[in-house]
Amino acid sequence: MSDASMRPPTAVPHAFWLVLLAAGGTFALTMGVRQTMGLYLPSLNTSTGLGLGNISLAFAFGQLWWGLTQPFAGAIADRIGTGRVIAAGVVLVALGTFITPYMTSTAGLVFAVGVLAAGGAGMAGPSVLMAASTRLVAPERRGMATGLVNAGGSFGQFAMAPLAGVLTVGVGWAASMQVLGVLVLLALPAIWVLRGNAFQAVGSTTPARPLPAREALGVALRLPSFLLLSAGFFVCGFHVAFLATHLPGVIASCGLPVQLGAWALALIGLFNIVGSFGIGWAIGRWRMKSLLSSIYAVRAVAVLAFVLAPKTEVTVLLFAAVMGVTFLSTVPPTAGLVARFFGPSNMAMLFGVVMLGHQLGGFLGAWLGGRVFEATGAYDWIWYVDIVLAVGAALIHLPIREQPAVMPAGNVAA
Repeated sequence: MSDASMRPPTAVPHAFWLVLLAAGGTFALTMGVRQTMGLYLPSLNTSTGLGLGNISLAFAFGQLWWGLTQPFAGAIADRIGTGRVIAAGVVLVALGTFITPYMTSTAGLVFAVGVLAAGGAGMAGPSVLMAASTRLVAPERRGMATGLVNAGGSFGQFAMAPLAGVLTVGVGWAASMQVLGVLVLLALPAIWVLRGNAFQAVGSTTPARPLPAREALGVALRLPSFLLLSAGFFVCGFHVAFLATHLPGVIASCGLPVQLGAWALALIGLFNIVGSFGIGWAIGRWRMKSLLSSIYAVRAVAVLAFVLAPKTEVTVLLFAAVMGVTFLSTVPPTAGLVARFFGPSNMAMLFGVVMLGHQLGGFLGAWLGGRVFEATGAYDWIWYVDIVLAVGAALIHLPIREQPAVMPAGNVAA
């Protein structure tokens, strides 16, 4: 009996809300932990004496490794199933986060923060989770589904940043970080809902067989629209990683209360929930490339206004709110375009490739933020680069063609 005949033709049907709870809840826990790590950077610096630049290198490597793991995790999930990949990822996030306070060298921090925690978050990250959601819901609800899953990551940041601050005051920064690591294990029940692979898709009685990873990647790299999309997402990574890692430092350098950093990160998470809901609704009404161009244009204006404005608590919170609306709202239309180009069969792997570009930008945003501050005593030059990149990203999405790619043997992606 062939492997194909042994596989069920469609995905196990679950309620729409259950799929979103499983995927969004997992993303909330993994993203919530990752996006609050910047709050611990001053404590790590004081505890280890390694210097902001070396610690930023560990965080930057985590940004890169998070992206590097996603194409491979996506390819494995497409073939052997999502549940196993998510389970391994959740355990690695918990382990890496828990042992970070014991690391006293740059290499140790790179291993704990950059390899274990970030790699695990990549395995249980957006490429795998959004591909699973796309596979498990009806085609007409996929845009809204990706927006709601993305909102889960935002809620995680909104909830965990203040929790990390309260725990740090109550039990110390090391125990605070370890509590967050243990909380990630709450995502393990989600593997039962999200199990299955790319051979199974709701709404399809003849699901497409995934192309071999090398063949699918070759098709993607020959598609100009895919390359433009990846280049734009590189810029998103630069923005997000710089803010997540260094916004508390920016606030402290302005002489504002340290606690404001935690509230600014929480506000970014809160307003990104609004942005995620909004973008999920908008995907069905406007072209996704136009939505992406608009998001990057808003970022450019917001950063320019923040650079020019006096630095007060109100200014910081307003800036956090605006950036929050755009923070991860790029993810649903980007994932939607990948699905539009190639269909759901290879989506986890190919969206993982796009996420790799995102995290290459994230590496530079996290690392250069620390290096520039050490060299100049300020973050000004990073803000200038941020503005230029945002304008470039707004323009680079305009030539994208929103149509399915021609696959091998003349087939068109479903």
